[in-house]
Amino acid sequence: MQFLMRQWKRSIAGVLCLVATAAWAQVPYKIVTASARGTYIQIGRDLAKFVAPDAGIDLEAVPSAGSAENVQRLRHEPGVKFALVQSDVYQAFLDQAAGGNAEAREMIVPLRLIMPLYNEEIYFIARADSNLNYVHEIKDAKINVGPLLSGTAMSATTLYRQMFGAPVADANASFLTNEEALVKLTGDKSIDVVVVVAGQPAKLLVDMKPEARQLIKLLKFDPNQPASQAAMKTYFPATVRASSYPNLLTEDIAGIAVKAYLVTYDYNLGMTVHRLTKFARSLCANFDKLQTQGHPKWREVEFALPELSRGWSYYPPMFREMKSCMANKAKPPKPVKPCTQQERILGLCK
Repeated sequence: MQFLMRQWKRSIAGVLCLVATAAWAQVPYKIVTASARGTYIQIGRDLAKFVAPDAGIDLEAVPSAGSAENVQRLRHEPGVKFALVQSDVYQAFLDQAAGGNAEAREMIVPLRLIMPLYNEEIYFIARADSNLNYVHEIKDAKINVGPLLSGTAMSATTLYRQMFGAPVADANASFLTNEEALVKLTGDKSIDVVVVVAGQPAKLLVDMKPEARQLIKLLKFDPNQPASQAAMKTYFPATVRASSYPNLLTEDIAGIAVKAYLVTYDYNLGMTVHRLTKFARSLCANFDKLQTQGHPKWREVEFALPELSRGWSYYPPMFREMKSCMANKAKPPKPVKPCTQQERILGLCK
């Protein structure tokens, strides 16, 4: 009987040990980003390095075609718990859902925002010898808008439609990757403009050699043009800095940008809610590290939860945790009460 009791106790101890190990083990999650050479994947890697470990998460930053694909993968792909999504793409899904598209509704309605991040610049690249100098001059040009399912394609086509009142003509639109399109832009010249969406400094442009200035140029955005003003209802003014791209620019130029968001799903499974709440706590605690040691774009991010447009919602468990963390950070430190002689003698001072 005693032998059986000992065996039973050992079994219980083993089970408890396994449960404790499972509780402390890091769970593998994924964040879908964009191109392997873009800013999104670097933002994802920063979250994996500085935030995820304290939440017990082994986070993998996964490349993708971009925001539209990210929405689909977050909704349906196992293991994907986070996504980086452009504001115009998110809104486009909501608009489609409101218009009666059942697939769009099934895709977007269960998604929730964690927080807004930063503005991503939208670059319009033309040949150096092109007559084009401004974005409002690209009407009827042959434009590579970016791959299908990408945020770039959504931004490029939405911006064009808002500026010129009509979509890019099918005969003038191509859907190549940035690298493939740039080859055609400067090679057989079958493309006039390549649209790239990436937070500066964008690796694709940073990596260009000084001789690139002889081949390509960045078009300026003139906010005073009527066509430009129509686009400012959805997009934001930006400055493309010469310091970001010294091999391409001799001075800062006016640009346009779209907002990036960190997004998740409306999870209700206990362990997942627990991990994501811890992720929010770690995001607050390690935000300074992101800004000082992460991609330069983190320095443009404000740790804030502003009011959202109609149809947009924050993920409640993370929202509550981040609000609580922000409130605690805002509290002034408690004044330190000096120790009395008696407290020091009794060892009560800390």
